[in-house]
Amino acid sequence: MALTKVYDAATVFKHLNGILNVYKPAGMKVKHVRNAVLSNICKGLNEMELREPRKLAKDRPLLGTGTAADSVLHNIASNTDLSDHILAAGPRYMPEDIRCAAVSSLGDHTSGVLLFGINKGLKQSSRIQRNRPVRVYHVTARMGTATEDHLPNTRITVRSNHRHVSADRISGLAASMQASHQRKMYKLCGVDLQTQAAYELACKGLIRPKDNTQPVIYGIKLIHFERPHFTLELHAMNESEQYMAALVHDMAIELRTVAHCSQLRCIRHAHFDVTDSLLRHGWHLPGIIKNMRQQRDVLEANPQLLEQERIELHAAS
Repeated sequence: MALTKVYDAATVFKHLNGILNVYKPAGMKVKHVRNAVLSNICKGLNEMELREPRKLAKDRPLLGTGTAADSVLHNIASNTDLSDHILAAGPRYMPEDIRCAAVSSLGDHTSGVLLFGINKGLKQSSRIQRNRPVRVYHVTARMGTATEDHLPNTRITVRSNHRHVSADRISGLAASMQASHQRKMYKLCGVDLQTQAAYELACKGLIRPKDNTQPVIYGIKLIHFERPHFTLELHAMNESEQYMAALVHDMAIELRTVAHCSQLRCIRHAHFDVTDSLLRHGWHLPGIIKNMRQQRDVLEANPQLLEQERIELHAAS
């Protein structure tokens, strides 16, 4: 389909609806990302062709100054409402004019895929959030040192030897933890993992928590090992930065050492991939509109993101 260049700000604003996929840098809060995106959108809109100031009613009485300038002032005021001019009223588009909300938040130390719903896209973002899709992380840990909150940029509390830790031991522990979380999911449903009921439950689809407070790990595996660092690929739901950092700390304790998270990166949120995320240098109006068009194609190719059947976890009675 051929694209048409649009120079009118009102037309662009009218079509500014949908899901936006941006790459959140580490060390930057979600609200700061949101403010930067909205500011750049407004800057781009205000640089386009704007509407003219309103016209005054012809029968509106005007007060004179009693000087020779009255005829000039009356001529100007009779044509244009100067109170609606951008020099008096300010920019036409402000960040408060745009509705924007994050689908799911990321921690301050976490980078990667961050989804926003803009204007009419808020309905889509709420549906995605309600369906609670799985997010995939690459969590890099550094062995040998432990910090106060298991995250970087905090005080080191413990040092330990890690020469006895190998990639095979980490892989074995990760597989054991994944199996433990899977058993926990079926136990919450009151179903034995070795029964026909468990098989039928698994055939219905992904088992999800009933609320947003219960973290669930669907997959965990080692993808890189280079002492003293190792990287885990984590498939999780309802996770938080603190939960993943504590998970790495607990794994290190099981391995007879200590570790802390040196990097957390969200590489995928459902079908929204990090390769399609808008980098910081592209947070301008043309780049944002192009990215929203790409995410619209993702939603059209995967309609289950907005409406899908869910198998929810309930505590066994």
